[in-house]
Amino acid sequence: MIAIFDYGAGNLRSVENTLGEIGANYTLVRDAAGLRKASKIVLPGVGHFGQMMRALDQMQVRGALVECLHGGVPFLGICLGLQALFTSSEEAPEVHGLGIFDGVVRRFPLDARVPHMGWNELEPRSPSRLLARLDVKPYVYFAHSYYVPETAATAATCNYCVPYTAVLDANNIFGVQFHPEKSGPVGLRIVKNFVEL
Repeated sequence: MIAIFDYGAGNLRSVENTLGEIGANYTLVRDAAGLRKASKIVLPGVGHFGQMMRALDQMQVRGALVECLHGGVPFLGICLGLQALFTSSEEAPEVHGLGIFDGVVRRFPLDARVPHMGWNELEPRSPSRLLARLDVKPYVYFAHSYYVPETAATAATCNYCVPYTAVLDANNIFGVQFHPEKSGPVGLRIVKNFVEL
Protein backbone atom coordinates (compact mmCIF):
# COMPACT_ATOMS: atom_id res chain seq x y z
CA MET A 1 0.00 0.00 0.00
CA ILE A 2 1.23 3.49 -0.86
CA ALA A 3 1.36 5.72 2.21
CA ILE A 4 0.86 9.48 1.86
CA PHE A 5 2.35 10.95 5.00
CA ASP A 6 0.09 13.56 6.58
CA TYR A 7 2.04 15.87 8.87
CA GLY A 8 -0.81 18.36 9.19
CA ALA A 9 -0.05 20.62 6.24
CA GLY A 10 0.57 20.35 2.53
CA ASN A 11 -1.52 19.71 -0.51
CA LEU A 12 -2.83 16.29 0.49
CA ARG A 13 -6.13 16.45 -1.36
CA SER A 14 -4.56 17.16 -4.76
CA VAL A 15 -2.01 14.36 -4.24
CA GLU A 16 -4.83 12.00 -3.25
CA ASN A 17 -6.77 13.03 -6.36
CA THR A 18 -3.76 12.31 -8.56
CA LEU A 19 -3.24 8.84 -7.11
CA GLY A 20 -6.96 8.17 -7.39
CA GLU A 21 -7.00 9.27 -11.02
CA ILE A 22 -4.36 6.70 -11.97
CA GLY A 23 -6.11 3.97 -9.96
CA ALA A 24 -3.46 3.61 -7.25
CA ASN A 25 -4.33 2.24 -3.82
CA TYR A 26 -3.16 4.54 -1.06
CA THR A 27 -3.75 5.43 2.56
CA LEU A 28 -3.05 8.48 4.69
CA VAL A 29 -0.51 7.76 7.43
CA ARG A 30 0.19 9.83 10.54
CA ASP A 31 2.53 7.67 12.62
CA ALA A 32 5.68 5.55 12.57
CA ALA A 33 3.76 2.27 12.50
CA GLY A 34 1.97 3.32 9.32
CA LEU A 35 5.25 4.26 7.66
CA ARG A 36 6.80 0.91 8.52
CA LYS A 37 3.88 -0.94 6.88
CA ALA A 38 4.10 1.05 3.62
CA SER A 39 5.26 -0.48 0.36
CA LYS A 40 5.89 3.07 -0.97
CA ILE A 41 5.89 6.47 0.73
CA VAL A 42 4.87 9.87 -0.66
CA LEU A 43 5.81 12.97 1.35
CA PRO A 44 4.03 16.03 -0.08
CA GLY A 45 5.09 19.40 1.19
CA VAL A 46 4.14 23.04 1.02
CA GLY A 47 5.03 25.76 3.47
CA HIS A 48 8.03 26.23 5.74
CA PHE A 49 11.01 23.86 6.14
CA GLY A 50 11.26 24.42 9.90
CA GLN A 51 7.56 23.85 10.50
CA MET A 52 7.62 20.62 8.52
CA MET A 53 10.67 19.17 10.29
CA ARG A 54 9.33 20.18 13.71
CA ALA A 55 6.02 18.50 12.86
CA LEU A 56 7.81 15.27 11.91
CA ASP A 57 9.70 15.38 15.22
CA GLN A 58 6.57 16.10 17.27
CA MET A 59 4.91 13.12 15.59
CA GLN A 60 8.01 11.05 16.41
CA VAL A 61 8.40 9.73 12.86
CA ARG A 62 11.86 11.00 11.89
CA GLY A 63 13.58 7.75 12.85
CA ALA A 64 11.00 5.55 11.12
CA LEU A 65 11.16 7.65 7.95
CA VAL A 66 14.96 7.49 7.78
CA GLU A 67 14.82 3.76 8.53
CA CYS A 68 12.37 3.18 5.64
CA LEU A 69 14.50 5.21 3.22
CA HIS A 70 17.71 3.39 4.17
CA GLY A 71 15.79 0.10 4.06
CA GLY A 72 14.91 0.47 0.39
CA VAL A 73 11.25 1.56 0.54
CA PRO A 74 10.50 3.61 -2.59
CA PHE A 75 10.00 7.24 -1.56
CA LEU A 76 8.73 10.29 -3.44
CA GLY A 77 9.26 13.71 -1.88
CA ILE A 78 7.28 16.54 -3.47
CA CYS A 79 8.53 20.14 -3.23
CA LEU A 80 9.30 20.58 0.50
CA GLY A 81 9.30 16.78 0.69
CA LEU A 82 12.36 16.83 -1.59
CA GLN A 83 14.07 19.55 0.44
CA ALA A 84 13.52 17.60 3.68
CA LEU A 85 15.95 14.93 2.40
CA PHE A 86 18.91 17.28 2.85
CA THR A 87 20.98 18.34 5.86
CA SER A 88 19.46 21.78 6.40
CA SER A 89 17.81 24.77 4.75
CA GLU A 90 18.52 28.49 4.74
CA GLU A 91 14.81 28.89 5.47
CA ALA A 92 15.37 27.53 9.01
CA PRO A 93 19.14 27.11 9.59
CA GLU A 94 18.66 25.93 13.17
CA VAL A 95 16.53 22.93 12.13
CA HIS A 96 18.01 19.64 10.92
CA GLY A 97 16.65 17.97 7.78
CA LEU A 98 16.49 14.20 7.39
CA GLY A 99 20.12 14.19 6.26
CA ILE A 100 19.70 11.45 3.66
CA PHE A 101 21.82 13.65 1.38
CA ASP A 102 24.49 16.14 2.38
CA GLY A 103 23.75 19.70 1.34
CA VAL A 104 21.97 22.90 2.23
CA VAL A 105 18.71 24.03 0.62
CA ARG A 106 19.30 27.59 -0.66
CA ARG A 107 17.11 30.64 -1.13
CA PHE A 108 16.95 32.15 -4.60
CA PRO A 109 19.13 35.27 -4.96
CA LEU A 110 17.83 38.39 -3.23
CA ASP A 111 17.15 40.07 -6.58
CA ALA A 112 15.05 37.13 -7.79
CA ARG A 113 11.29 37.41 -7.84
CA VAL A 114 10.01 34.83 -5.37
CA PRO A 115 8.25 32.59 -5.09
CA HIS A 116 9.17 31.10 -8.44
CA MET A 117 5.70 30.21 -9.68
CA GLY A 118 4.52 28.79 -12.97
CA TRP A 119 5.41 26.38 -15.73
CA ASN A 120 9.04 25.65 -16.50
CA GLU A 121 11.03 23.22 -18.58
CA LEU A 122 13.01 20.29 -17.17
CA GLU A 123 16.56 19.75 -18.41
CA PRO A 124 17.50 16.07 -18.08
CA ARG A 125 20.95 15.38 -16.61
CA SER A 126 20.79 11.58 -16.36
CA PRO A 127 18.18 8.90 -17.05
CA SER A 128 15.40 8.80 -14.47
CA ARG A 129 12.67 6.24 -14.01
CA LEU A 130 10.34 9.09 -13.02
CA LEU A 131 10.66 10.68 -16.46
CA ALA A 132 10.11 7.53 -18.52
CA ARG A 133 7.77 7.87 -21.52
CA LEU A 134 7.82 11.68 -21.44
CA ASP A 135 9.05 14.27 -23.91
CA VAL A 136 12.74 15.05 -23.67
CA LYS A 137 12.14 18.41 -21.95
CA PRO A 138 8.69 18.35 -20.35
CA TYR A 139 7.04 21.37 -18.76
CA VAL A 140 5.90 21.15 -15.12
CA TYR A 141 4.46 23.51 -12.51
CA PHE A 142 6.63 25.08 -9.77
CA ALA A 143 5.84 27.15 -6.66
CA HIS A 144 8.85 27.69 -4.35
CA SER A 145 11.33 30.22 -2.94
CA TYR A 146 14.09 27.77 -1.97
CA TYR A 147 15.93 25.20 -4.05
CA VAL A 148 18.30 22.25 -3.84
CA PRO A 149 21.58 22.92 -5.70
CA GLU A 150 22.67 20.31 -8.22
CA THR A 151 24.00 17.11 -6.61
CA ALA A 152 25.27 13.73 -7.76
CA ALA A 153 21.68 12.46 -7.46
CA THR A 154 20.21 15.21 -9.68
CA ALA A 155 18.42 13.63 -12.66
CA ALA A 156 16.96 16.85 -14.11
CA THR A 157 17.41 20.55 -13.48
CA CYS A 158 15.43 23.70 -14.00
CA ASN A 159 16.87 27.17 -14.35
CA TYR A 160 15.44 30.15 -12.49
CA CYS A 161 18.24 32.66 -11.90
CA VAL A 162 20.39 29.62 -11.09
CA PRO A 163 20.24 25.97 -12.20
CA TYR A 164 18.84 23.74 -9.46
CA THR A 165 17.65 20.20 -8.80
CA ALA A 166 14.17 19.65 -10.22
CA VAL A 167 14.25 15.82 -10.15
CA LEU A 168 16.29 13.68 -7.79
CA ASP A 169 16.74 9.95 -8.47
CA ALA A 170 18.93 7.82 -6.20
CA ASN A 171 18.13 4.11 -5.91
CA ASN A 172 14.77 3.97 -4.05
CA ILE A 173 14.68 7.70 -3.26
CA PHE A 174 13.03 10.20 -5.58
CA GLY A 175 12.22 13.86 -5.23
CA VAL A 176 10.66 16.54 -7.39
CA GLN A 177 10.81 20.29 -6.72
CA PHE A 178 7.72 20.90 -8.84
CA HIS A 179 4.14 19.82 -8.14
CA PRO A 180 3.22 16.80 -10.29
CA GLU A 181 -0.32 17.00 -8.94
CA LYS A 182 -0.62 20.41 -10.63
CA SER A 183 1.29 19.53 -13.80
CA GLY A 184 -1.47 17.99 -15.90
CA PRO A 185 -0.85 14.83 -17.96
CA VAL A 186 2.93 15.12 -17.48
CA GLY A 187 2.48 15.10 -13.71
CA LEU A 188 0.12 12.14 -13.89
CA ARG A 189 2.71 10.18 -15.87
CA ILE A 190 5.46 11.01 -13.36
CA VAL A 191 3.33 9.81 -10.43
CA LYS A 192 2.31 6.72 -12.42
CA ASN A 193 5.97 5.96 -13.11
CA PHE A 194 6.63 6.08 -9.35
CA VAL A 195 3.60 3.88 -8.56
CA GLU A 196 4.72 1.31 -11.15
CA LEU A 197 8.30 0.99 -9.86
